[in-house]
Amino acid sequence: MKAPFERIVSRHGATVLRVCTFVLGRIDAEDAWSETFLAALRAYPELSDDANVEAWLVTIAHRKSVDIIRRRQRDAIAVSELPDRPSPIGVPGEADDELTEAVKTLPPKQRQAVAYHYLVGLPYAEIAEIIGGSTAAARKAASDGIATLRTKYPDALTKGEHR
Repeated sequence: MKAPFERIVSRHGATVLRVCTFVLGRIDAEDAWSETFLAALRAYPELSDDANVEAWLVTIAHRKSVDIIRRRQRDAIAVSELPDRPSPIGVPGEADDELTEAVKTLPPKQRQAVAYHYLVGLPYAEIAEIIGGSTAAARKAASDGIATLRTKYPDALTKGEHR
């Protein structure tokens, strides 16, 4: 029997927000989080009882984040200053700011592979399904991302939380 959807949001909300934050940045992460759970709510009744809910939500969050990136590219509006509206739920703390900034400099596939594997703990096979490509490619992207972070930002990795 499936858990009530409210319990799913409580249990995985912070993880989804962290993933959205690392993929999009703080400003758009809350929108992606909301869109993820709206889509998940609609699809939840059809989800099999033995499904990996966390991986399912990360997949939806990935797609919603990509949608926001595409929308941002289409609807770019020049402004002098963007507001910063961080949410305290699941957002990396100030101690993680250096790590967050370092991860944001990685190419998209590396950034996603690092976030999904080291922040969420997904296996490479599931990451490959989310971002496309093979399990080996997902492992390589994460490995290359971590190698880049260790080389360019050694202090960020020692201060940040990664598994």
